[in-house]
Amino acid sequence: MFNFKDPLWASTTFGVFLCTQCASIHRQLTVSISRVKSLKLDNLEQSHVAVMEENGNKVAKDKYEKFVPPYYRRPKHDDVQVLKEQWIRAKYERREFMQPASACYAQNVMEGTLMKRGKKDGKFYPRLFVLSQAEGTLKYYVNENKNPKTVINVEYLNATFCDKVMNPNGLQLTYLKDGYTRSIFVYTEKGKDIVDWYTAIRAARLARLQVAFPTKKIEELVPFLTRDFIMEGELHKTGPRVGDTYKKRWFILDDRKLMYMEHPLDPYPKGEIFLGEKYQGYSVKPGIPPALKEYKFGFTLITPERTWLIGAETEEIRENWINAINSVIEKQPQPQDYSESWKNDLRNSYSYKKSRNSDRNSGSSFSGTLRKGKNFFSFA
Repeated sequence: MFNFKDPLWASTTFGVFLCTQCASIHRQLTVSISRVKSLKLDNLEQSHVAVMEENGNKVAKDKYEKFVPPYYRRPKHDDVQVLKEQWIRAKYERREFMQPASACYAQNVMEGTLMKRGKKDGKFYPRLFVLSQAEGTLKYYVNENKNPKTVINVEYLNATFCDKVMNPNGLQLTYLKDGYTRSIFVYTEKGKDIVDWYTAIRAARLARLQVAFPTKKIEELVPFLTRDFIMEGELHKTGPRVGDTYKKRWFILDDRKLMYMEHPLDPYPKGEIFLGEKYQGYSVKPGIPPALKEYKFGFTLITPERTWLIGAETEEIRENWINAINSVIEKQPQPQDYSESWKNDLRNSYSYKKSRNSDRNSGSSFSGTLRKGKNFFSFA
């Protein structure tokens, strides 16, 4: 049950109490699998009451979640619908967790067809994807009889659900390519398939992390398998010069990396801003400095390398972004936030070309944005 404060329903088949979200999904399973009753509107028969008394949520959890793999993401009430639906179907319809994992995502190699967005024309094409735990790679092929188009090291791969592809079963895959964040957008027709791929990626990443950090417990590694974007949406930004106009950009806050692009589905961002800690000179505040052009509800992001002027359409949107950015720069740093390779591979999209040579000469490359993430998962 995703919301324990709202047990207004019950499955008299499994003897569990349900929140409204879960009840809606259980109804989709049909009465042959789960019979749903309202605790307020329906009259429960004595046989239904007996089932509820004999079972209950804890008994059902012990039975139907006995072998949930550590890499399987247990959804919360605010997670995407496809993840919640497939969790319930996996538990009660397919009963995947009543025995040790044998599903496709638990295998050493997983392969299948995903609909992938083309980088040039924006259309979606079927592509063969192959994920190998042993190799630690995700490959995709344009032509199955030729070499893979791309080979992605799962150590630097992240997967997050997204509806930007105009399909409820979409994933945004991000990884580092030539020092830049590359995004691949894919979807499947069936919800089960996309959740299986998502889970397989988490399984592959856990396998790599266990090799890299053999002394760490699994529960210490699980938080690093995938990460959701903290926030994303449309904002307007202007350049650093007086008179520069505001341009519409799609912003994504991905942990300590703030990316912006022209279109939500662009394969590469136009810029990537690293967000350090407050005491290092990072801050964000409402308003635009005097004498500079304002855009509706503007706010100023200050980094040691540059001041960024950004505008939102409403005060609520501005407040949400400021709060989200503050949550990053004010949080306690993690060891992986400041690994040596992270610090040495930062770049600023505006000044990168100008400072590249001088940086090489000075030995300093800390300019504010993630370039590469080798040893991203290093621990103290």
